[in-house]
Amino acid sequence: MEGLTYNSQRQDIVIPEYGRVVHEMITHCVTIEDREERNKCAHAIVSVMNTLVPGSKEMVDHEEKLWGHLHVMSGWLLDIDGPFPPPARPEEDPGPERLSYSQLNKRPSFYGRIVEDLIEKAKAMPEGEERNALSMMIANLLKRQYLTWNKGAVEDPLIRAQLREMSGGALDVPAEIELVSSSEILKSKRKTSNNFRNRGGKRKR
Repeated sequence: MEGLTYNSQRQDIVIPEYGRVVHEMITHCVTIEDREERNKCAHAIVSVMNTLVPGSKEMVDHEEKLWGHLHVMSGWLLDIDGPFPPPARPEEDPGPERLSYSQLNKRPSFYGRIVEDLIEKAKAMPEGEERNALSMMIANLLKRQYLTWNKGAVEDPLIRAQLREMSGGALDVPAEIELVSSSEILKSKRKTSNNFRNRGGKRKR
C-alpha cells in the first residue's frame, strides 16, 4: 500500500468540474519562468478546459469565463498575456448593490394595494366629514382584511395605529368611535365559507 495517494490527502481543488489534472497543469504553468512558454501553456490549458465543459460553448462569453476560471484556479498567481483581464478577487468585488424594498415595508402584505390607494385618496381630500368618513371606512376595511388572514380577534387600537402608520400620521379614527365588531366580521366570514362549501357539495342529477 506504500506509494498510494488518496484525494483526501491532496489539496482541495477550486473548481471540481475541471478535475484534478487541470489544476495540476495550472500549478505547473505558474512555475514556468519563460513568459512566452507560460502563455503557450495557458492557451493549451484553456483548450483542454473547453473540451471538458462543452456546454459553455452555448454561452456568448464562454471564452472569457474559461480564462477567468483559469486565473481563479491558479489563485490569481498566473502572470500571462491572456485575451481577457483576470477577474476581480472576492475581496475586491463589492458585488451588486443591495436592492431597496422600502415600498414593501409600508403595509402588511395581507392589506393589498387597494388599501394604499384609498389612503392616498383620503390624504388628498380636505379635512372634513367626507375625509373622516373615508378614514372610518378604511379602518373597517383594515380590520376585515386583518381578520380574513389572521385567526382570532384584533383590538381596535392596533387597527388605528396601523392606519396612522400607513398614512404617515395623516389619517386617524378617534378612540371614541367604534369600528365594526370582530364577531360580526367573523360571523360573515363563516357564513360566506359555508355558502361556498354547500354550493360545491351540490351535484347535478
